[in-house]
Amino acid sequence: MFRDTSSCNTYNYGDAQYWDARYVQEGGSFDWYQRYSALRPFVRKYVPTTSRLLMVGCGNAVMSEDMVKDGYEDIINIDISSVAIEMMRKKYGNIPQLKYMQMDVRDMSFFPDESFDSVIDKGTLDSLMCGTDAPISSAQMLGEVSRLLKPGGTYMLITYGDPSARMPHLSRPVYNWKTVLYIIHFSIILFSWMVDIAKTRPGFKKLESCSSTTKSYLEPVPTTEKGLLPSDFVLEDPDSHFIYVCKKMDETELSKMPSYPLTNDVI
Repeated sequence: MFRDTSSCNTYNYGDAQYWDARYVQEGGSFDWYQRYSALRPFVRKYVPTTSRLLMVGCGNAVMSEDMVKDGYEDIINIDISSVAIEMMRKKYGNIPQLKYMQMDVRDMSFFPDESFDSVIDKGTLDSLMCGTDAPISSAQMLGEVSRLLKPGGTYMLITYGDPSARMPHLSRPVYNWKTVLYIIHFSIILFSWMVDIAKTRPGFKKLESCSSTTKSYLEPVPTTEKGLLPSDFVLEDPDSHFIYVCKKMDETELSKMPSYPLTNDVI
């Protein structure tokens, strides 16, 4: 089946019925992996506030709301779950910058080619990688993302998948992407949560993080020609999240990019 089983369980995360049932049962709001406060430096660096942005697999997360508060003007949110979309439409119906549509990321033919400046994915590709048709589903999704991006646009993937598991998919020449890698360690996640909590308290004063830690996680991680981590690279925290910023290149730039075959041991 060639699934990415490193963080999978028995659930089929690519199935709409699973998500509908889950959203009915849980309700409320939940952000997978990272909150906007931790991702903000990367989003602001690569995604202008005037961008037409597609948030795939939005679920019931508040990230898009936080981005609007931060100045973003046009965010289309899609999810395979009609339950989640209806919930979010009711919640954000009075915010014109946010739009919600029920849609499968494997078929976004509703949108014409080059419709978006940026696409953000916080765990959606990971969900498909846990499905029984993982290689097909991931290729369908990434092909659609590439089709929808304008030249020069960016696909920002936040994932638990390290480069050995994700780069064979992201580096296919047909997508026209040049990828930069960042790694967020758990200490950064914890710090962003502390800031969020502190902001709710009277007399809030801005917290300062360790300058060396901040500098390291805001800098791209050096990779090999194949986009992999160097053999001597030491991952400081096994609970880290990986951020892949994939810029859509033109045909001239694409011809200069290296590629390598997708094999069974990495999917």
